Amino acid sequence: MRCILCQNLSVYIICKACQNCFLKPNFKTRILEDDFKVHSFYEYKEIKELINTKYEFYGDRVFKILANLSFKKFANEFTYNSQVYAISVDDVNSHQFSQGSILVKALKSNNIKPIYNTLKAQNKVKYAGKSLEFRRKNKRNYKYFGKKNIQIILVDDIITSGNTLLEAKQILQNNKCEVLFALTLSDAKI
Repeated sequence: MRCILCQNLSVYIICKACQNCFLKPNFKTRILEDDFKVHSFYEYKEIKELINTKYEFYGDRVFKILANLSFKKFANEFTYNSQVYAISVDDVNSHQFSQGSILVKALKSNNIKPIYNTLKAQNKVKYAGKSLEFRRKNKRNYKYFGKKNIQIILVDDIITSGNTLLEAKQILQNNKCEVLFALTLSDAKI
């Protein structure tokens, strides 16, 4: 197989040399309304083509690499005084895999427990390439099916306007959950 970045022969879909050279996370924070912090590991423009592999049959392998380089490293360094749960924004399968589930799984550590299929959008409208006005008019209408009275790290692959994360946070709070912050692979505004 060839590395999708440099085209050299590799055992991995992105070779170790490219992972070390081009995929070093650069932790950034964006603050949304109500002082809600969203931490991201990459600028969207840096990994746009890699994020878009979620629409390809090999996207799960790309997301596993990105998750291990960023989310897993974060989880290994994260400490907290109680159990925290990681929940993906709508981890329903997109094509052959769920990128949200891959990211949440990488957060598994002594302090973080991933939980799956608990926050589901009732409106399956696609936001890719749509305007902010369209996103605001077509909310996801999340339903939460998980534990109450827990502390949560909210996970998504990309933040653009922040509306999706804010809507998910509100639903979780309405279900007596405390959302500590959100983690995303990339931020489209940084």
